[in-house]
Amino acid sequence: MTITGRFVLLAFLGVVPVALYPGAVSILIWTTALVLVGALDLSLAASPRKTGLSRDLPDSVRLTEACTSTLTVRNYSRRQLRAIVREAWQPSAGAVDAVQHVSVPPGESRQLLIRLLPERRGHLRVEQVTIRSVGPLGLTGRQVSIPAPGLLRVLPPFHSKRHLPSKLRRLRELDGRAAVQIRGAGTEFDSLRDYVRGDDVRSIDWRATARRRDTVVRTWRPERDRRVVIVLDTSRTSAARIDDEPRLDTSMEAALLLGVLAQRGGDRVDFLAFDRRPRARVNSAAKGNLLNSLVKAMAPLEPELIEADWSRVPGQIRSISSHRSLVVLLTSLDSGSVEEGLLPVLADLTSQHVVVVASVRDPRLDEMRSERQSVSDVYRAASAERALLDRAAVAAQFRQLGAEVVDATPHELPPHLADMYIRLKAAGRL
Repeated sequence: MTITGRFVLLAFLGVVPVALYPGAVSILIWTTALVLVGALDLSLAASPRKTGLSRDLPDSVRLTEACTSTLTVRNYSRRQLRAIVREAWQPSAGAVDAVQHVSVPPGESRQLLIRLLPERRGHLRVEQVTIRSVGPLGLTGRQVSIPAPGLLRVLPPFHSKRHLPSKLRRLRELDGRAAVQIRGAGTEFDSLRDYVRGDDVRSIDWRATARRRDTVVRTWRPERDRRVVIVLDTSRTSAARIDDEPRLDTSMEAALLLGVLAQRGGDRVDFLAFDRRPRARVNSAAKGNLLNSLVKAMAPLEPELIEADWSRVPGQIRSISSHRSLVVLLTSLDSGSVEEGLLPVLADLTSQHVVVVASVRDPRLDEMRSERQSVSDVYRAASAERALLDRAAVAAQFRQLGAEVVDATPHELPPHLADMYIRLKAAGRL
């Protein structure tokens, strides 16, 4: 049994007759009247246990996009159901109108529309609905929580999609221009043309030269259908918030842009989220839309508060592809964790694959380095300068081992990583 604000107000109004006729008898009479009226109202309230619930939710929604949850309430009792219905969504679901009033005649149903505006990525769950059925007077009621599970998958927003048209245009220009003059692995034969001064003599096609009685050279173009393996670090370093966004989410944006771009460029894309064990995987051989598979695999990922075991990454990559591939490692350039974990295994990776290490740089470091108005600012500037120098030193070590490094702020990382892919493809290194 529950009481409403009307019952409390009615009890408070009893102060007037008790004040006019003070004594135990007046108090007893007024209390008895309240109990009788409340009991009568309660007896006339429909039983919330005789209520049927069904829920209609979209399968998924992108972060920052609104959606609607439809809850159907059916009244199986013989009385009018006057109820307050509360959806038990978690706060991050952004339920705008989770508490609603509804009136359902016997044997009929009503639909409640709950607008959701998710504030975080992942799986949002609702387990139950609380129904408070009140009587005709609205004084007392019955309350019960009924299981009504629901799941909403909130996908990464993919804001970096706006860069895709310009990057695809550059790829088309790369495929349509005069073929790149590169010999060796990572290129495909394109066509023959006349020799001009400056061409590599090793590209001369002697048989075609003999037939045409003029010097002819082979031209090459970047090879298609190569393997791109994207490894997303989900260890403790991915939990750091940069520009009010976890590093993991920024890395996802870069992975999505690169994955879609590489697929449109004719390459095969594999995705692996890893710390000490695989957390998610998307196989390039799987059927269906790559972007859809990537966002569904990334949606439930959360940073794990453990150190990444980079010694297992080469084995994971070999299980994906035994051929030379472009391996993109989306991780942190923090000197401590990288020097102990990634650095020792990087030489093994670069000997077999083309490796790109991409990391998010905090733009606040550049701001702190230039602020020197007070003593505290000077100390913060020195600290920021030290952090940037450490990152530069780690990046230099990676480059000495043969890896490419992309170190950019959150908004710049996705397009810069895409540019690196295009440069490698243009140079015939894939």
